[in-house]
Order: sequence, then structure tokens, then C-alpha cells
Amino acid sequence: MAVFEELDLPMPDGVCDAYLARPAGEGPHPPVLMIMDAIGLRPRLREMAERLADDGYVVLAPNVYYRTGRQPLLDPSLLAAERGEERHTAITGLLASLTPDRWRADGPAYLEHCRARDDVADDDVRVVGYCMGGGLALRLAAQCPGDVAAICGFHAGRLVTDGPDSPHHVLPDVEARIYFGFADEDPGMTSAQIERLRLAAEEADCDYEGEIYAGVRHGFTMSDLPAYDERATARHWEALLQVFDEA
Repeated sequence: MAVFEELDLPMPDGVCDAYLARPAGEGPHPPVLMIMDAIGLRPRLREMAERLADDGYVVLAPNVYYRTGRQPLLDPSLLAAERGEERHTAITGLLASLTPDRWRADGPAYLEHCRARDDVADDDVRVVGYCMGGGLALRLAAQCPGDVAAICGFHAGRLVTDGPDSPHHVLPDVEARIYFGFADEDPGMTSAQIERLRLAAEEADCDYEGEIYAGVRHGFTMSDLPAYDERATARHWEALLQVFDEA
């Protein structure tokens, strides 16, 4: 059974509250950075970190909104299906607090916190991101190519935009293995955008795989959201562990 604790991490602009889950054995164990979805740290993220720890990884899940405050920052009642519009408004405000410049400062610090632990093996970090975390994982892998072994992203959105700062533009700098599991009913990552990402990864000669999960919506791994899909979540665990075990 996984061992769980809550930590406070020193960061460039303050203190970040975080979850840590690790195997019960002494280790060392390979490190994983889990990047939360836009909703934030909550019981579901704890469950997911513990599940990954049960498979032999030390998992750090930081509150990437730490400048705004400690988790929870979103009222749990907003997760109900009928409050989707209010939830979207609240999340939009939180997302605005994490600028690209702030992530460039924070991401390497999270990697350092992962690798500095005594119970962690001398391995490059595996990174998994959900929702917005997929794009953050991709940017981090490009910024720190020598420190990230693999990244996985699930129901990640806005990986391809028409803007100059679109995440897909960093692909030439990524050395890690990349896997994305896409919801096929996600307006934030359409089939055309998924194809553009694949072509960009091919042009950049990345070790890339994109899988489309049929019949599911954005947020399908989150059991506390209306979009949760048990079958797709089971497939997500299979894919995630395969990529991380082979990294």
C-alpha cells in the first residue's frame, strides 16, 4: 500500500503545497511528476498518485497555482454537472495565474524536488499531465530535455493553436518519449489539431504516439467529474504504465 503525505515545497515565488505518494518499501524508486488538471489537488488526484505509487513510483503532485493560494482553490460543489458554466468561469481565473514565464521558473524546480529525495532512484523524471498539465509537461520536457525521460498527457487541450507560443512549437527541443491520450469529443483538441500535432512531432523526429479514446469527453480520467469514463480510464493506466516502465 502506498504511503501518502502532504508537503510544502520552497519555490521561486513562495511555498507550494503538494501531494507525495511513494511505495511502502525503502527503494530507491523512479520519480514521477504528476501535473494536476485545471481544477487542482483534491481527493481524486490523491487516489491517482497513490495508484501510481502502488506500481513502484515516487509521485510528486504540486499545486501549480500556489501563488494564488493553497488547495483547494475551487469549491467542490462546482464539480457537479449542472454547475459547468460556473466551474469554467472559476477555472479561467485560476489558469490566468500560471503564465508561461512562471511555468519556466517553476517546472525545473519541481523536477529538482523530485530528484532530491533519498528514496528516489538516479533516473530521469517521468512526467504525467492531465488537462492543462499535458501542455505544461510538453513545455517542461523541451526546457529540460536532459532531465525528463518520458511524458504522458491525457485529455490535454490547446496543444496546437495558431499563436506563436503554441505548445506544439517546442517539439524540436523534446528528447523524451511522448504519449498523449486524447478524448475524441474534446473541443479543446479537435481531430484536425490532433493531426497537426502528429505531423509536427513527425517533422521534429520525436518519439511520439497519440491515441484517440473513442466516445469520451474532456476529463474522462477524473471520477469526480461528469465526463468520467471507467473504460477509458483503465486504458489510460495501461498506456501510462507501459510508457513509464519502458522509459
